[in-house]
Amino acid sequence: MDTKVWKVDKYVDKLESNPQVVDAADFLRDNEVVAMPTETVYGLAGNAESDEAVAKIFAAKGRPGDNPLIIHIADRGQLDGFVAEVPETASVLMDAFWPGPLTIIFKKKDGVLSEKATAGLETVAVRMPDHPVALALLRVSGLPIAAPSANSSGKPSPTTARHVLDDLAGKIAGVVDGGPTGVGVESTVVDCTEGIPVILRPGGVTREQLEAVVGEVRVDPALAGEGSRPKSPGMKYTHYAPNAPLYLVSGSREFLQELVAEKRVEGLRVGVLATEESAERYDADVVLACGKRAELETVAAALYDVLRKFNAHGVDVIFSEMFPVDGVGHAIMNRLQKAAGNKVIVE
Repeated sequence: MDTKVWKVDKYVDKLESNPQVVDAADFLRDNEVVAMPTETVYGLAGNAESDEAVAKIFAAKGRPGDNPLIIHIADRGQLDGFVAEVPETASVLMDAFWPGPLTIIFKKKDGVLSEKATAGLETVAVRMPDHPVALALLRVSGLPIAAPSANSSGKPSPTTARHVLDDLAGKIAGVVDGGPTGVGVESTVVDCTEGIPVILRPGGVTREQLEAVVGEVRVDPALAGEGSRPKSPGMKYTHYAPNAPLYLVSGSREFLQELVAEKRVEGLRVGVLATEESAERYDADVVLACGKRAELETVAAALYDVLRKFNAHGVDVIFSEMFPVDGVGHAIMNRLQKAAGNKVIVE
C-alpha cells in the first residue's frame, strides 16, 4: 500500500475547503485510515461507526483488540448520537477544557459505534482535539473518528508526520502532515460515569487544573494497568518503549553516572535521558536533553521525540533521570514508567 502524504498549513484560513483536507476526509468516509495531527500526538483516524475502518486501525498498529479507542469529535452536539447521558460534571469539564487534551468517559448508546472501537465496554472515551487541522478534518468528514496514537503498538507515540511514516508507511492510506504537535503527551482521561471524577490516565490537563474546576478528583489505583479489562486506552499494556532497555534512576547524578560507567565497561553503548540543566554533566555515548526540569511542559513536549532518537543512535541501554509527579510531571512519569516496564534502579 502506498501511503499518501497531505501537507496542510494549520495557520491557513478556510481549512475546511482546503483540497488536501477534503481529500483526506474522503478517505475517512471510504473507511480508510489516515494519520492526523492533534495538539497532543498524531492520531490514527478511522470511522468509529465502521467495523471495517476500526479493524484497519488495530491491524496497522498491531494493537490488542481489548484496548479501547478514543472517539474524536468537532462539535459537542455529536455526543447526542452515541452517548447515553452527559453528567453535569462532564459538562463543566467540557466547558473548561474542550477543545483540548482532555478525554471524558461517558456511558454509551448501544448500536451506534463499532463495538471494536469501545472494546465491548458499556462506556466510550471522547475528546475534542485543539488542533485546527484535526477539527477541520473532523468537520468535513462528518464522522465520529476513532483515533489512537499513530504508531506501532508499544512504541513511542508520534509527534511529527515523520514519526508516523517511520512506523506505518505502507500500512495506512495516508498522513495529514500538519507539523509538529504541541503538548507532546496524550490527553488526560477522566471517568465521569460515577459521581466523583476519576483520572484513568494522566496527560495534558493536570489533576490540579481539573480540581480547580470541579473540586475533588480521584486517581484510579489501577492506573498502572493491573486490571483485567482496561476502561481507558493505555491502562493495560506496555507503551512508548524505545528499542533499547530503559531504566529509570532514582538517585543522584553521580549514581546514574556510575551505572553508565559499569555498562560501558561491559562494552555496551549507553544512552542517558537528561534535561538541559544536567545533560552536560554526564559522560555517556549518547546524552539527550529532554526539555528543562524547571519547565516540565518542555519535557512533555520533547519526550517521545527523544525516545525515538535513542533508536536512531543505536544505543544498547538507556538510563533516565526521574521527574517530580506534580502537574504534568505525573503524565511524564506515567509514560516513562510504561516505557521502562516499571524498571527503576534506586540508589
